[in-house]
Amino acid sequence: MAAGRRADGPVPERGYVVTRPVYSEPAFQEENERKVRLRPTLRERVQAACSCSKKKALQITKSFFPVLEWLPKYRIKEWLVSDLISGVSTGLVATLQGLAFALLVAVPLGYGLYSAFFPLLTYFFLGTSKHLSAGPFPVVSLMVGSVVLSMAPDEKFYITSNNATLNKTLIDTASRDAQRVVIASTLTFLVGILQLVFGALQIGFIVRYLADPLVGGFTTAAAFQVFVSQVKIVLNVSTKNYNGILSIIYTIIEIFQRIGTTNIADLIAGLLTIFVCMVVKEINDRFKHKIPVPIPIEVIVTIVATGISYAADLEKKYNAGIVKTIPRGFLPPAPPAVSMFSEMIASAFSIAVVAYAIAVSVAKVYATKHDYAINGNQEFIAFGISNVFSGAFSCFVATTALSRTAVQESTGGKTQVASMISAGIVLIAIVALGKLLEPLQKSVLAAVVIANLKGMFMQVFDVPLLWRQNKTDAMIWVFTCVASIILGLDLGLLAGLVFGLLTVVVRAVEPEGVKILRFSSPIFYANIDGLKNSLKSTVGFDAVRVYNKRLKALRIIQKLIKKGKLKATKNGIISDSGATNEAFEPDEDPEEPEDLKIPTKEVEIQVDWNSDLPVKVTVPRVPIHSLIFDFGAVSFLDVVAVKTIRRIIKEFERIDVSVYIASHQDHIITKLEQCGFFDDNVRRDMFFLTVHDAVLYIQHEIMHRDIQDPIFEKISLMQESKEPIDFTETGKPDDELDAQEEVWRYPFS
Repeated sequence: MAAGRRADGPVPERGYVVTRPVYSEPAFQEENERKVRLRPTLRERVQAACSCSKKKALQITKSFFPVLEWLPKYRIKEWLVSDLISGVSTGLVATLQGLAFALLVAVPLGYGLYSAFFPLLTYFFLGTSKHLSAGPFPVVSLMVGSVVLSMAPDEKFYITSNNATLNKTLIDTASRDAQRVVIASTLTFLVGILQLVFGALQIGFIVRYLADPLVGGFTTAAAFQVFVSQVKIVLNVSTKNYNGILSIIYTIIEIFQRIGTTNIADLIAGLLTIFVCMVVKEINDRFKHKIPVPIPIEVIVTIVATGISYAADLEKKYNAGIVKTIPRGFLPPAPPAVSMFSEMIASAFSIAVVAYAIAVSVAKVYATKHDYAINGNQEFIAFGISNVFSGAFSCFVATTALSRTAVQESTGGKTQVASMISAGIVLIAIVALGKLLEPLQKSVLAAVVIANLKGMFMQVFDVPLLWRQNKTDAMIWVFTCVASIILGLDLGLLAGLVFGLLTVVVRAVEPEGVKILRFSSPIFYANIDGLKNSLKSTVGFDAVRVYNKRLKALRIIQKLIKKGKLKATKNGIISDSGATNEAFEPDEDPEEPEDLKIPTKEVEIQVDWNSDLPVKVTVPRVPIHSLIFDFGAVSFLDVVAVKTIRRIIKEFERIDVSVYIASHQDHIITKLEQCGFFDDNVRRDMFFLTVHDAVLYIQHEIMHRDIQDPIFEKISLMQESKEPIDFTETGKPDDELDAQEEVWRYPFS
């Protein structure tokens, strides 16, 4: 068939052409009637929000208790075995990490087991992540520990020995530890309250301001602080508890001053633990696809070290620091010390945000991997209730640890049932196995903490890549890291956050372009000065300064023409032949009397302002004739911005630079109308639907207009008049006009 045969010869290139009129704002509104959208009244919105049905009540209940969504769908035959294996593995790791992280909080180690147990119970019912393992985390634990040590330092618990032969000052460790537990649990309770408030107010977006470079620098600095705090335990060197600015530097100095008191047994045990843990962790990482279950090296090392310490009696023979006492069972719930809230509210705020950010970041990694969603506000509520509940049972702040969550996911965990099984393992340790861990050296626990810091220290190698990709982000990383090390974690996080926001402001308020200027943010009072400066630097001149210089040049030209030293012709201004050209006299010379009574001819003057003028006045050149403001990304204008843009338009129009606005949103026009933006000079037809419409309009206008400077429409010299030309003043003599100060001074009227 003819239709099925290919045509002979080359196939013409296909394309399409779309044509439409060039639309200005009035033309478009005339052709297209705007539909009025009826918005619901306040009563209707309140009625819709307060109405309730069985389906809506069930949805609200499920959103608050996510367990009701996934537990009825639990596949026992497919998932239970995987969750059981994962729960046992994660429980062993959680038990050990609970003991280790209690060292960071400066509380007795048994309270670390409580902190590894209670958060798992509440997160099972309230959390939206299927793989997150709730519990302590080294960075957050260190932040809690800094508050504990600042409010209950050793110096507050000195007592004098009653021994007549040995008069020395001792520390009342029982009172100190009891006070520190109260402080840690009260702080946990307060953090939970703040997180509950954040979740109730739906402000989970706050974590967006913790950019990845900021979090990377902060966690690296925290890892360094954790490392220093654990090194002194590995060495078994006692130091003062420093807090605040430069505290980490003072701690390092004192460690070196006391390094001669190092306990060799603790040092050897710690170094061997670090070496073995890091080697086996590397094996787990490299062969994770071949090893069905990661080797629980921390648990193995702990069991071996406990056995060696017990058999060799390291405490008595070598004065090694051991755990000594782990309480069996649970303590009754206790209320928080509300009187302490005022002292710890600032620290509680930063801990609440950091703990939430860490948990949500880890949860999102596994949610993306397994294709399900995380509810940020519900996570705030889940951890808030977890911390309020845990605070009543003498725990410290809960979030999650990447290593613990990685174990739960990599060992086959499918749901939070694995967390409940791991909670059962921790429960067994609390009730029955605590006594067996009492001979364990503290240096082994500290070494386990140090070995788990490798991932955070490896973030340092991200900085060179980050520098090549974005130097500003690299600066945020370095600044936050250094500030957190020097100022402490709470002030360092605040400093990094402020620095990051400042870089956003600096980058956001600088519009780019030459003739077409695109504004990349809303325009309001805070960035209007930056906008004006950027506009001047982009076009290459100051519109008001150009206008004032032209007026000054015209005055001098007028005087010289009246003196007969210049001649005005239709082709421009030339010097009078046979007369000395005194046009290049200093422009600061006093002006001549206005009425020189010099006859002049009726001549029109045309001045090319971009050429060399026969007067000693430097008039900046204006290389453009049109300016387009692209408002595509401008979501709102305030009153200051509206007034300033109107002034900008008038300043450019009077030096013959036409200004157009394109790609604006509808509500921008409404805002301009409300602010009285439009008049006979600033009209609606300078607004265009797109930048392309504006460019086409400008091209059409340039082809059909005779370009003249509006100032010289006033100089139809001299129309049989001997009077000097009446030039318009702008409020001050020329020699008093400063471009930088006067550019935005002129009134609207």
